Amino acid sequence: MKIGFAGLGPLGSAMAGHLLKAGHSLTVWNRTPEKAEPLLAQGARRADSPAALAAEAPVVITSLAHDEAVEQVVFGDKGLLEGLAPGATHIATSTLSPALSARLAQAHARKGQHYVAAPVLGRPPAAAQGKLFVMAAGAPEAVASVRPVLEGLGQRLFLLGERPEQAHLLKLACNFLIMSTIEQLGEVFALTEKGGLDRAQVFEVLTGSFFTAPVHKNYGQLIVDRAFDPPGATVKLGAKDTRLLLEAADALAVPLPFASVVRDRFVAARAQGEEGLDFAVLARHAARDAGLGD
Repeated sequence: MKIGFAGLGPLGSAMAGHLLKAGHSLTVWNRTPEKAEPLLAQGARRADSPAALAAEAPVVITSLAHDEAVEQVVFGDKGLLEGLAPGATHIATSTLSPALSARLAQAHARKGQHYVAAPVLGRPPAAAQGKLFVMAAGAPEAVASVRPVLEGLGQRLFLLGERPEQAHLLKLACNFLIMSTIEQLGEVFALTEKGGLDRAQVFEVLTGSFFTAPVHKNYGQLIVDRAFDPPGATVKLGAKDTRLLLEAADALAVPLPFASVVRDRFVAARAQGEEGLDFAVLARHAARDAGLGD
């Protein structure tokens, strides 16, 4: 299938590379052109604008860092809306605000285009192996037309209904569970380390007993190893996701007290120059609060 791909950060590049290996014909665009070079070497083609990218393929996937980037790529000069043909589909895999997701659905519908919200769960290594979890929502005919692509991106596809914004709301909720788990792990490691236990030993007990989910194993290992650089997902992105979560909760009149704790951790991390580190670094702040070293 001919696929256009916009947004070649760590996750986007990994997804795009997997699509190439699966045999799809891929055209790519990125605001920083040099990030496309590894994919071009593997056989991808380069478009010089989002509109040109959209004109090349019946399916365009975006993997962009935040709402503002998506708005620019879709609604801006030479944007996706301008180039996407009637009946073609935009798949948004980014973590977006539900409000923007609903706006994208409306804008594409006015142009006779399809829109599918399909945020993903997983880090870049999982994306490179097609092991993401994909949460999709949109008009049934739109989802059906791109289902093979969605299934090819991950190990499981979850279909959530016809309202795209609900997929992005669930993605924010999932990210909150990840971030709050990191906070819990950080506090547990700080408590037990200060009590004389070894971090690696505590990790072995946790993940060898009740706490066996990937979020405990993967992020727990990062915390034990203090492996915060290079990042899979940065403090900057985590702070953005927490802000969007709290905004959605406010709009729905749902109190999220733990999310405010996580927000404050991100504020502290940003204040200490850690925006570019993996958001597992939140656990280091729990250790510092306990009077322990980094």
